[in-house]
Parts: sequence; structure tokens; C-alpha cells
Amino acid sequence: MNSIYRLLIFIPFFVLLESCYAPEQNCQDFQQGVFEFEALVEGELKKTRFVRKKDIEIEYYEGKADTASIRWINDCEYILKNINPENRDAKNAMHFKILTTKNNQYTFEYSLVGSDNKQKGTAYKVEE
Repeated sequence: MNSIYRLLIFIPFFVLLESCYAPEQNCQDFQQGVFEFEALVEGELKKTRFVRKKDIEIEYYEGKADTASIRWINDCEYILKNINPENRDAKNAMHFKILTTKNNQYTFEYSLVGSDNKQKGTAYKVEE
């Protein structure tokens, strides 16, 4: 019976310790470099490669290059806006938020600016 009481005393300690865990966010390591991202598009796995510099991002997708400006909100969030949009949809800015980082990858969520329809993805840093 005594061991049960000891266990009950330590349970709140372990719960408190677990609640202090925060996912790794070394966002500055992912603000510049060459990255790859894969997504399902109409049931087919497509790969995008993009080069991010301080205030610009160039995306390479299916043989085309697209350039966008970057405005960093903080170390982990930024707004991406196409510089030369080809259509009305491409004029819409996108909001990106890095959620976690680990080794050479980061998990992020993204949406149109002002939209609550967020999607998630994982990008891999392939070059500095």
C-alpha cells in the first residue's frame, strides 16, 4: 500500500515534466538554402524544389521557375507573394509557419493570407 502512495506523489511531477516539453524550433537554420517538398496533386506525388534567400524564394516545379518575395514576420513565420503572378489566384499571398524542425527537415503549415483553411507539409533542406 505504501508504494501506491509513493507512486501517486510522483504522478503530478511526471505530468508537469511532460507538459514542459516544447518541439524543436531552430527556424533560423531554415530561412535560407535549397529545399525540396513533396505533395499529392490530383493523386500523383509531385516534387517541388525551391531556393530561399533572405527576402526572395525561387520555386522550380515541372520545368518552370516562379519567383516570390518573402516578408518575415518573426523567425518562424513569413508571407510569400508572387512577384510576377500569371493569374488572379497566383496574386494571393501565402502565410507559412514553421512548426517544428529536426536535422535537415521542418514541418510547416500554410494557407492563403486570411484563410482558416490550413494545410501541413514537410520540407527537406538539401543544400545550404
